[in-house]
Amino acid sequence: MSQQMQFPPGPPVPMGAPAPQTARNGLGVAALVLGVIGVLSGLIPLLFWLAGTLGLLALIFGLVGRGRVKRGQATNKGVALAGLLLGIAAMVVAVIGAVITFTAVKGAVDEINKSLESSAQPKTGTTGEDAADTEGGASGSGSEALHAGDTAEYDSGLSVTVSKATSYSPDDFAVGHKGSNKAYKITVQLENKGKEKFDSTLTLVEARAGEDGKNAEQIFDGSVGKGFTGKILPGKSASVEFAFDAPATAKNLDVEVAPGLELDAAQWELKL
Repeated sequence: MSQQMQFPPGPPVPMGAPAPQTARNGLGVAALVLGVIGVLSGLIPLLFWLAGTLGLLALIFGLVGRGRVKRGQATNKGVALAGLLLGIAAMVVAVIGAVITFTAVKGAVDEINKSLESSAQPKTGTTGEDAADTEGGASGSGSEALHAGDTAEYDSGLSVTVSKATSYSPDDFAVGHKGSNKAYKITVQLENKGKEKFDSTLTLVEARAGEDGKNAEQIFDGSVGKGFTGKILPGKSASVEFAFDAPATAKNLDVEVAPGLELDAAQWELKL
């Protein structure tokens, strides 16, 4: 019987070395790019919102990128740090831009409000018959009452003139007149000296009479009480007659004209 030959075992075969892990540098690079764009956006105050958003993202990505570097998963420590710092800078610039923008907007709004308030205040002028009864007539301030024939002028170009009060006889179908009272008629004229049409529809005319200053009821009949309607073209005017019911003992008729919702009312003190 033949014997089988035995061979000694060979040396162990070495196992292959593990493949090197790819560096995860993406977040660090993203932080740098976003930080640069954020800082550049912050140089324009109106883009403060964009700078703040990009700066916050750059800050987050930079922190995560540095964490990867510490764990050995990334190799761009300097890039991640630069992105982080640029993110902080972008957020600071965004805050400064927001302050500048809001300050500018507030200033513009204040200027607009001042302009509107100025245009709403009537500038009074003296052209009426009662001007001789006071020293210098109307003083030019909106705090004093005007007199018959005086004109209230607005910065918008609108002017309002109220005539003197004259006795009026309402017709048989009049509404708002009591037999024991007296009726008085006035003429209100609106003149548009501005460059745009003026809507006269919302012009409100009211009156008070007597020592107690009670409202004088407006009289409506076939001739008076219709009020203003339509728009007044630049350079044109419109006149409407109004009648009011006053106590027989009243010596003055206080008339208030409010030419629309955006303009302040002006007051006239008319002698009866």
